[in-house]
Amino acid sequence: MGGKDKVVILCGGLGTRLREETEFKPKPMVEIGGMPILWHILKTYSHFGYNDFVLCLGYKGEHIKQYFLNHELMSQDFTLGLRGGKKTIHQSQGSVEDWNITFAETGLNTLTGGRVKRIEKYVDSDRFMLTYGDGVADIDIRALVSFHRRMGTVGTLTCVNQPSRFGMVKMDAGGKVTEFVEKPVLHGDMINAGFYVFEKTFFDCLQDSEGCVLERAPLERLSSEGKLAAYKHAGFWQCMDTYRDYLDLNGIWDSGKAKWKVW
Repeated sequence: MGGKDKVVILCGGLGTRLREETEFKPKPMVEIGGMPILWHILKTYSHFGYNDFVLCLGYKGEHIKQYFLNHELMSQDFTLGLRGGKKTIHQSQGSVEDWNITFAETGLNTLTGGRVKRIEKYVDSDRFMLTYGDGVADIDIRALVSFHRRMGTVGTLTCVNQPSRFGMVKMDAGGKVTEFVEKPVLHGDMINAGFYVFEKTFFDCLQDSEGCVLERAPLERLSSEGKLAAYKHAGFWQCMDTYRDYLDLNGIWDSGKAKWKVW
């Protein structure tokens, strides 16, 4: 399972549409079921054997650093000698995740492409994966990587059918309501859900500038050159873009039906 490919996660956005939660923490630290959504994303990749991560930090990045610096202590029983500061950790609460995480400061206002360019020096594999720090899915990472390799492209993005934010009303020919459908999936045009795979040569398409937007010129260039593929994911996907999304994801988790929990 898995390999040595680095997994890069964009964690620096302001999260302005989720201000109820992001006023005091970055969006990747907003919790689902008591754990940051970032943790859920790392768990997904780790399940498929990918444990080397690079986090592109920006807005309130210090919160992400502190969380992982204290993660072992917060997850375990330990004894602290107050005078000397000696800590003895008791392995009584299960093992800590076997993750290697690079925390990279990529600027407060830097846009997505610029953030990725600024972590190029930390990617020592011929291929790397990339996703956003606010979306979860029951995606098969192995199948995604295999698809990318078969396509032979520089980049592959994952696309999904767009879920509706509104319920739908169905009616018969005479105008009588026959059914209510709560937030159906809209079949037709698909949207970019992240979960990218790139060859390392993709860095040549990026600029080390605050204004470089991953989803504009860099991906448009690959597309125009026939070097960008789209992996269709028919399963669960949802981003945490608004407070309603936050409530929905926590409701799904609390119901025990979190499809993205593949681990």
